[in-house]
Amino acid sequence: MTGEIVSVNVSAGKGERKKPVESVELRIGHGIEGDGHAGPDPVRQVSMLALESIDKMRAKGLDVNPGDFAENITTKGLNLCGLPIGTRLRSGAVELEVTQIGKECHDRCAIYYQAGDCVMPREGIFVKTITPGFLRAGDAISIVE
Repeated sequence: MTGEIVSVNVSAGKGERKKPVESVELRIGHGIEGDGHAGPDPVRQVSMLALESIDKMRAKGLDVNPGDFAENITTKGLNLCGLPIGTRLRSGAVELEVTQIGKECHDRCAIYYQAGDCVMPREGIFVKTITPGFLRAGDAISIVE
């Protein structure tokens, strides 16, 4: 199954919306260079969310876009939250491994207060870098069989 990377996003700090950028560099044991969430955490280095999940929030009347849920990589065409932990994803030379599905939100975010709901805790995933490289919007991304 193949999908597409819609947006790659970074922020300086944690707990804030991320801004789309032209490309991101993924490093082993680190995550995305220059992103506030990058670092030695072996589970939550890089976050991903499907555009289909963002569309659910848009259907509730929210004006939200890729990066607004603090995800690093926004995709379309892949059921991210249905992937088991350990699943490998490949885009060009970059290979990623799913390390966590969803997350616990300790504080309710601005999105939750606007809509009474947020999809990231249920439908966002986290990955770690297996093979480093660069990702850009428009790149194909597929499940490694």
